[in-house]
Amino acid sequence: MTTKQILYPKGKLWMAAIKPPMYSVAIMPIWVGTTVAFAETKIFNGAIFSTFIAAAILILAWENISNDVFDSETGIDKNKHHSLVNLTGKKLAVFWLGNLCLILGLLGILAIAIWQQDLTVIWLILLCCGLGYMYQGPPFRLGYQGLGEILCFFAFGPLAVSAAYYSQTQTWSTTSLLASVIVGIVTSLILFCSHFHQVNDDIAAGKRSPIVRLGTDKGSQLLTWFTASIYPLSLILVLWGVFPAWTLLSWLSLPSAFKLCRHVQQNHNQPDKVSNCKFIAVAVHFWSCLLLGVGFVL
Repeated sequence: MTTKQILYPKGKLWMAAIKPPMYSVAIMPIWVGTTVAFAETKIFNGAIFSTFIAAAILILAWENISNDVFDSETGIDKNKHHSLVNLTGKKLAVFWLGNLCLILGLLGILAIAIWQQDLTVIWLILLCCGLGYMYQGPPFRLGYQGLGEILCFFAFGPLAVSAAYYSQTQTWSTTSLLASVIVGIVTSLILFCSHFHQVNDDIAAGKRSPIVRLGTDKGSQLLTWFTASIYPLSLILVLWGVFPAWTLLSWLSLPSAFKLCRHVQQNHNQPDKVSNCKFIAVAVHFWSCLLLGVGFVL
């Protein structure tokens, strides 16, 4: 048994492997797309919304589970004790568990398409899944080329938010697309933050993550700029009359944003101290997206 496993009991390792807070990443694009649809059309279909949420959670579970499987093949997770493959020692079983989650999630999206008699939503979500696979799966492994954040931006931003909006209205919206830019940025921040503490493992496995390419110092500066960008962007859209003034409630997430930037700037080159920064990024994501959606509802 390793030192880390002594320090962290199996229960905590399992919680770290399952990553419950991360599933807000699946929920928030659906929330924001649906609230924009409600603000513009006063349409809300609760059955479609709840089905979409459940499906999105299952699809994200597939991405997280299959990521552990694919990373186990490159050796990058050899020091990741909370990898599902390392915890169970059963890579094939974990692989098929991920595929089961994907199938169930896509069945939920298919149900929405059948209700609407329109396949648009499932095509959008299949495209999201394709980007998710290209990030982690062979032969693409685009995350290893430092392209993961770009894929994440489009999958969880414009594509997912537009799919949620369309699932309610069967139309498109410029406002929804602009809101999706904010969702995409704050979602990509979470992935960006996950690289700071594993630079050595990434280099050893040949993964050219943004932090490997930039270094932790420049990476922390870039993180600050991208985190800060969502606030003036929302203000400009309010001043232009695109977003309702209530969406400035999203600025209440600023304390978490300050905490994230300060924490990473102070600890960017100390893996043990900076390793929790992605969970601070999750808080920025959750509160900014939740309150943005509340602003549209109000």
